[in-house]
Amino acid sequence: MSQSAFNAYRLASARGYAEDNIASGRWPTEHAFDRALADFDQSLPQGLSTPDNYVYEIRDEDQAKSVGVIWFAVVEKNGIKSAFVYDVEVLAEHQRRGHARAAFELLEPIVRSLGLLSIGLHVFNQNVGAQALYRSLGYQVASLNMLKQLQSH
Repeated sequence: MSQSAFNAYRLASARGYAEDNIASGRWPTEHAFDRALADFDQSLPQGLSTPDNYVYEIRDEDQAKSVGVIWFAVVEKNGIKSAFVYDVEVLAEHQRRGHARAAFELLEPIVRSLGLLSIGLHVFNQNVGAQALYRSLGYQVASLNMLKQLQSH
């Protein structure tokens, strides 16, 4: 991925992450984009050179143009290393054409080549299309976060 493509992705990813967090009820609208951008920059402090992070362009069938991005990192918890997909984005005009599925299928041998035995990810509850895709690829729910909004008095 070129630096200019990464710069555009950074802003688009933060925008999408802010919108998802607002829609899920996790974040208020105010300052959501700034918060998402700060999270992105904290996760990739060295941009494309951040160790153990892999950001790939998703290309169309002819490899002629970029239609999206997939980003994963090697994470370690309790001495066990695994891959965690932080983001997968397919441009709206290219969605529902199998690009995300193909990206996940290409991801598996890359993850295996790193000696990792699992791939994790987070999906927002309102994103039923992504949930269906992940289930069809063999992903299973490992945990479930729940939220109750409390009204102020």
